[in-house]
Amino acid sequence: MITLSGNSKEILYLSSKDKHLAQVISSIGPISYTPHKDGYAFLVHEIIEQMLSVKAGAKIYARLKVLCGGRITVKAVSKLSAKQIKSIGTSKAKVGYIQALTKALKAKELSLPSLRKLDDDDVIKALTSIRGLGIWSAKMYLIFVLNRDDVLPYEDAAFLQSYEWLYKTKDRSKEAVKKKCKKWKPYSSIAARYLYRALDEGLTKEEFHLFKNCQ
Repeated sequence: MITLSGNSKEILYLSSKDKHLAQVISSIGPISYTPHKDGYAFLVHEIIEQMLSVKAGAKIYARLKVLCGGRITVKAVSKLSAKQIKSIGTSKAKVGYIQALTKALKAKELSLPSLRKLDDDDVIKALTSIRGLGIWSAKMYLIFVLNRDDVLPYEDAAFLQSYEWLYKTKDRSKEAVKKKCKKWKPYSSIAARYLYRALDEGLTKEEFHLFKNCQ
């Protein structure tokens, strides 16, 4: 488990660079997280959750887990027919994406352990070579599985929701986000984790007092 507190170098750096984010960090306090160990199961979950709510995605993922006998593995999913996978409530397209990922790993066309040795851009290139895995999925993998520190997930709706709240803006264009968040480097992923936590804890439901304090 990784814990970041007010004394962590990442937090000290981000707080010194961004007064808006500093207030969020102060409100939330220390955060702890454990990177996902099962990269395959994580990617299957990301495929299922594409364009769905967290709740709906979790429900469908749980059904697949039952079909796989309690654990989603390449071996277990390989034994399932397209009809069986579709029966959990996912779309025909996503069935194809899950099967494409599974076949690529089984045929060793993609090696998840080897991704740890690659830089971020090469990880994205490797993952997006698989049908159904886009840049969003690859960035989620970089942040939540490989625990890379400097990934800015401007493709992610949850991140953008918190970003709009943080800076009181409606401009969520790639260019605007990259420019505004440039000061987070080299800890963009850490900043993103705090924005995700702000959303999870319901802080974004009301106009944050940050705006009053930072005039």
